[in-house]
Amino acid sequence: MTDILHKIISKRIALAQAIVQVSSESTMNAILQKLVPKGDVFEFARAAGLLALKKTSDVIPDCHPLPIEYAKINYETEGLQIKIMVEVATIYKTGVEVEAMHGASVTALTMYDMLKPIDKKVEIHSIKLIEKSGGKNDFNDQLTHKLKTAVIVCSDTIFKEKKEDKAGKAVLSLLEKYPIDAVLYTIIPDEKEQIQKQLQTCVNQQFDMVLFVGGTGLSPRDVTPESVSELIEREIPGIMEAARQYGQQRTPYAMLSRGVAGFIAQTLVLTLPGSTKGAIETMQAIFPALLHVFKVAEGSRHD
Repeated sequence: MTDILHKIISKRIALAQAIVQVSSESTMNAILQKLVPKGDVFEFARAAGLLALKKTSDVIPDCHPLPIEYAKINYETEGLQIKIMVEVATIYKTGVEVEAMHGASVTALTMYDMLKPIDKKVEIHSIKLIEKSGGKNDFNDQLTHKLKTAVIVCSDTIFKEKKEDKAGKAVLSLLEKYPIDAVLYTIIPDEKEQIQKQLQTCVNQQFDMVLFVGGTGLSPRDVTPESVSELIEREIPGIMEAARQYGQQRTPYAMLSRGVAGFIAQTLVLTLPGSTKGAIETMQAIFPALLHVFKVAEGSRHD
């Protein structure tokens, strides 16, 4: 199955439909008046559809098992057609559109099975997804301009060229997915004065965002959070809370990260772990939802 370990948990909803068409008014009347020999078509089909959507991963090989936390099957009749509408919702890492369509399909097939003794020309068609919501795409704000961004790696060993930078380059690669222009990439030692000087320079040059990579751990030389915190004017604790929660689901050591985030003037500053895995997971946790910060800022400037 597709790897979804990196995905964030969010509320996901899908609405699907299927249409059953009978060949005569007498068939439709039998359905509406509950005179079909096999029983109440609507209720039997609804029960079958609910069972089916909960068992989707058992019959579709690449579907992930997931918790179905809400499901509803409604019908609309018009002429000789019955429109089946199936809504499914969950809070999970992957969507429920296949579950909704599977539920619609089995609901329609159950109707077909119940009606075939009295109508040999029943048809099923228009099985499709009507709409879906949830996942990162719903939180990927479209900005009117690219964000001028700096990636600053804080590491004594990398600065002295004793080790290659991988975390900072991984962050740069992930930033390419978004409307972000990384105009500065530099490596500095774990020195408070240099961290603050580099940060103040970026603020003076009106960078939209500055990402520090490294120095958020518990080593005596890890001073990035302290250095940045002294300059932050408006802290946004939820950003790093989200990153730590995401990391905690993958390793208990995430609780040891001391990252901070906030604004200095109009510049958003973030501090990421120095390990490549930690930096990548932090990026996965907060992007693209983080871009909403700048969408709000754009709106406030236009008010």
